[in-house]
Amino acid sequence: MLSESEAREFAERWMEAWNSHDLDAILSHYAPQVVLISPAAARLLGDPTGTVSGKQALRRYFERGLMAYPNLNFELLEVMRGVSSVILYYINQSGTHTGEFMELDKNRLVVNVVANYS
Repeated sequence: MLSESEAREFAERWMEAWNSHDLDAILSHYAPQVVLISPAAARLLGDPTGTVSGKQALRRYFERGLMAYPNLNFELLEVMRGVSSVILYYINQSGTHTGEFMELDKNRLVVNVVANYS
C-alpha cells in the first residue's frame, strides 16, 4: 500500500512536471504499456472511446494537448491513495475540476489512467 507521503510525493512530482510543460518529465511517470481513458483525449483525438494505449501514443496525445493549451496549469486540491493507486483531484487554468485515477505498477509507474472532469 502506498504511504501518505509516497502518494503526496508522486502527486507533487506529477504536478510539477505538468506545470513545467516538460514532456519528458511528464512521461517519466508512465509505464510503456500505459492505457489512458479521458474525455479530453476523445475530444482532441477525435476518438469517441477516449483511449490512448502505449507510451508513444501517450507522448503524441500529450504533445497535442500542450500545444492546444499553452497556458495549461494545474493546482492540486487533494490526493487519495489506495493499495496500488492514487487519485489526483485538481483544478486547471480554466477552472475545470479533474479527478484522475491512476493505477501504479511495482515501480510506481502509471499503467492505467481514467480521467473525469466537472
